[in-house]
Parts: sequence; structure tokens; C-alpha cells
Amino acid sequence: MSKKKQKFQNVVYSTNPNFNYELEHFDQIETLPPQQQRLYVSIDRKHRAGKEVTLVEGFVGMEEDLKELGKLLKSKCGVGGSVKDNEILIQGNFKQKIFEILLNAGYSQIKQKG
Repeated sequence: MSKKKQKFQNVVYSTNPNFNYELEHFDQIETLPPQQQRLYVSIDRKHRAGKEVTLVEGFVGMEEDLKELGKLLKSKCGVGGSVKDNEILIQGNFKQKIFEILLNAGYSQIKQKG
């Protein structure tokens, strides 16, 4: 189905000359300020062929802000990683370093798992 047809799906014909169809707006979750974020930092080895990754979970907010935080952590640690499923994956064991970076960035409610 083309994008034009998807936008106006389930629209009924109107004879009103002043009719204005409004597209549905998806409610996006507002990003909480760093002081209110409750983040969890842990090391994960499951389903990764025994390689360690540092996992940051619990971020509440928009996807763009999560990607920006992931980019900051990857650049400060000097390693690769990814952002998916509302989690930040950093390659390697950087649990303590990420904990300190997040504290310096203003995230005060951080807990270390495991």
C-alpha cells in the first residue's frame, strides 16, 4: 500500500467544504531530565558467544535522545556498540567507566546490576 493511501485510511467522504482531515499524532514519550532517569548498568554475556557487553537499561524518552546518549558513551569509551530495544550496548567490560560517565553527565539515579 502506498504512503498516500496509508495516511487517509478509513476516511469517509464528506460533502462539507470546510472539512479538514487531521492525521493521527502518535504520542511520543517525553524524555525525562537526567536527574529523574533511573538507569541500570550491567555486564551481559548471554547469546554473545562468551563476549562481554556493557548494558545500560531503563532510559525513558525519545529514541533520538537514547541514540545521543549511546553515541556519547561509545565515544568516551572508545569502542563500538549499538542502541536497540530501548537499551544501549557497549562492546566490552566498561561498567565502572560508564557509571562514572553517567554520573558526570548528571544522571544521579544509577544502579549497577551484577
